[in-house]
Amino acid sequence: MDNQVSMYRTMCLIRRYEDKLAEIYTEGKTPLFSIAAGTIPGEMHLAAGQEPVAVGVISHLKKEDAVTAPHRPHHFAIAKGLDLRPMTAEIFGRQSGLSRGKGGHMHLFDPESHFSCSGIVGAGFPPAVGAALAFSRQGRGNVAVAFAGEGAANQGTFHESLNLAALWKVPVIFVIEDNHYAISVPKGQSTAVAKNSDRAQAYGIPGVYIPGNDVLAIAEAAQEAINRARKGQGPSLLEIETTRLYGHFQGDAETYLRSGEKESWQQEDPIAHFRSYLLAHHDLSEEEDGNIQREVRDLVEDAVNFARESQEPDVKEAFRDVFVES
Repeated sequence: MDNQVSMYRTMCLIRRYEDKLAEIYTEGKTPLFSIAAGTIPGEMHLAAGQEPVAVGVISHLKKEDAVTAPHRPHHFAIAKGLDLRPMTAEIFGRQSGLSRGKGGHMHLFDPESHFSCSGIVGAGFPPAVGAALAFSRQGRGNVAVAFAGEGAANQGTFHESLNLAALWKVPVIFVIEDNHYAISVPKGQSTAVAKNSDRAQAYGIPGVYIPGNDVLAIAEAAQEAINRARKGQGPSLLEIETTRLYGHFQGDAETYLRSGEKESWQQEDPIAHFRSYLLAHHDLSEEEDGNIQREVRDLVEDAVNFARESQEPDVKEAFRDVFVES
């Protein structure tokens, strides 16, 4: 499969997955909403619209490269190649999940894919630097990528991590998703600089801002940063403009949005734009697109069915993998 078509397929798989979770999340939560009830317990942060960030960057990574992700992690996990079955079971809180159902959707860990994420804002920066330091010391030629939202760029962990990474010239790429809002706060009301990529200058590393939510432009910038890191030339900072087509979390009333703002984002759907581009350049046919849509639908349905049929953890699981006094 052509690389660009493969990228498109992954974006379609992410969107199908997120839309399906949005549908399932409401099960058991009506008419009286309870965050602990239903098929999927806990909060749910979906990444529809932000597929280009994950796919554009991760398309250049190897399986052995490390990725740390934030509380909105599904697009990164899927792009990194996590098995949808145990990933979905984890989100459903089932025993066959990646962490036996204990982590939920904000805490997906897969050592085989070198992927992790956290519900703590800005928590992924230091582990990514640590992984990159290990790669550098071992001479393995691998890189680490830390993804986070623009709100996380105001955390102390971000600046401390950039400082150490630049000082030690470790092979790490920091990627900030600028989806315009840190929960409900516009970027202009929370951040003193217009672009977080400008902050790279303070640490003597390259900083690049990629507007337009364009997967090909993102892939081009990411390739340069990743190649630079593999050559031992140190870290880079990318800030990528994107949009979240769902709210910050499922159930978000989004009263903070300006009139017509969300509708304008929907009209600029990055998957629809990429599909049109591929069709126009004859890299994708209508028949191939139909096959891709059926394939991703079947993959998502299979993962959901696996999760639904998986057992819930026994109560004794609460005492497994934790330290208890004897």
